[in-house]
Amino acid sequence: MTEPNVTLTLLHTNDLHSHFEETSRIAGYIERVRMGLSPEQLILVDCGDFLDRVRIETEGTQGAANRAVMEFIGYDAVMLGNNEGLSYTLEQLDELFKDMPIPIICANMTLSATGHCPSWMIPAMTMVKSGVRIGLIGLTAPFTDYYHLLGWNAADPLDILKTEMDRLRPEADVIIVLSHLGLRHDERLAAAVEGIDLILGGHTHHLLEVPLVIGQTHICAAGKFGSYIGHLELEFGADYKLMKVTGGCQPTEHLPQQPELDSLVEAYRVQARQTMNKPIAYLSEPLEWLHDVESPLPTLLACAVRHATGAEIGLVNAGQLLQGLPAGEVTEETIHAICPSPINACEITLMGNLIVRALEESLLHEFQELEIRGFGFRGRVLGILCFDGLEVTVDDAQAPYHRIKSVKVNGVDLDENREYSVGTLDMFTFGVGYVGLKEGRDIRYILPEFIRDLLSDALNEKEWIADCSRPRWLLQAPE
Repeated sequence: MTEPNVTLTLLHTNDLHSHFEETSRIAGYIERVRMGLSPEQLILVDCGDFLDRVRIETEGTQGAANRAVMEFIGYDAVMLGNNEGLSYTLEQLDELFKDMPIPIICANMTLSATGHCPSWMIPAMTMVKSGVRIGLIGLTAPFTDYYHLLGWNAADPLDILKTEMDRLRPEADVIIVLSHLGLRHDERLAAAVEGIDLILGGHTHHLLEVPLVIGQTHICAAGKFGSYIGHLELEFGADYKLMKVTGGCQPTEHLPQQPELDSLVEAYRVQARQTMNKPIAYLSEPLEWLHDVESPLPTLLACAVRHATGAEIGLVNAGQLLQGLPAGEVTEETIHAICPSPINACEITLMGNLIVRALEESLLHEFQELEIRGFGFRGRVLGILCFDGLEVTVDDAQAPYHRIKSVKVNGVDLDENREYSVGTLDMFTFGVGYVGLKEGRDIRYILPEFIRDLLSDALNEKEWIADCSRPRWLLQAPE
């Protein structure tokens, strides 16, 4: 075999999700790798979802903490993940990425108003390392309905990739796709499009400890939350043709953290707490929360969702919240702590029999204790359904799926063959949680407000607060 003319080191991350402690370990690892290389030998990229508004440092600084971390580490390019694109409005993203020294890459997203990328983003780029021309193309998951409401056009990644490949190939020796599409989509791209040398993936949090090879394409991914870092060696021949890819993913659990980065994050944490310490409501009485029985605070959330969507019924799972609220002052930080999920409300159309199915499911232990990962959910377990606009009578002595004896919708008996408008949570439209809610149609998402924003507003509605302690789940009296 011909001896390599150039060997480049490629480090890649994905789905860090504001896990700053693990990112600190990654920063230390990168620092040590850099010490043994010249800048011409190293490529460092991230494949999206580097921020997550569940962390107070992110929430309280509008993502500025994450930007500072990426700049501190010194990435060559960063992909736009859905946690970046969907968590903030265009105006907020314009502010976050203003004069960003690191290229933000994504080819299949353009502004609805102009048909072009925003000023801070590019579809693709080339860089030269040790004479090798490296082409980078970014592709992100096209959540079309959501992005449309936020002022984006999300195009089909495969069509866009083919166009960008044709444009970039004459000026690049190697093509690397930064993908936030998920493993199955990465596999399809590798099989369908010739000439991709590497796909560095993310979104579905998959870990490929060594590259997966499809045809001539190597697919790589480093799991989630900074638990691994991708470390590849790329060997090029005299003509700068990629000859060999070696390496894989390295665990970070036992690596030391980077003290300077830790100090940087701590400074942003202090700033975030100061920003979020502003009062948003005052409660004269506590609002209790329980995940497995009806309680006032999730019922208040259901009321807020119902009003925000204008639906006949409001349905939320108690597990969206993590604890109740004591009497006294409520701050932004408090609401963020008890409702960290970056989840939106939505309105769906649902048949009456499916509403009953969901209600029956929510009485079952296996649903109440169901642990969910992803889909925007940042709680612990699913929990029971709490609602507004319904009254449900239950006979606990009956078998599962036969416990509900009657359901009234705003005082009128529910018709199982009629369709109802239901205000609920977007995660249910992804097919997660209650089976009975998966069949909703005519979906209308409420953006950009998160459910914690709706809850914050509801805490100032005295009539809603007074009513949320009224039982909606009713036990049938014994005969």
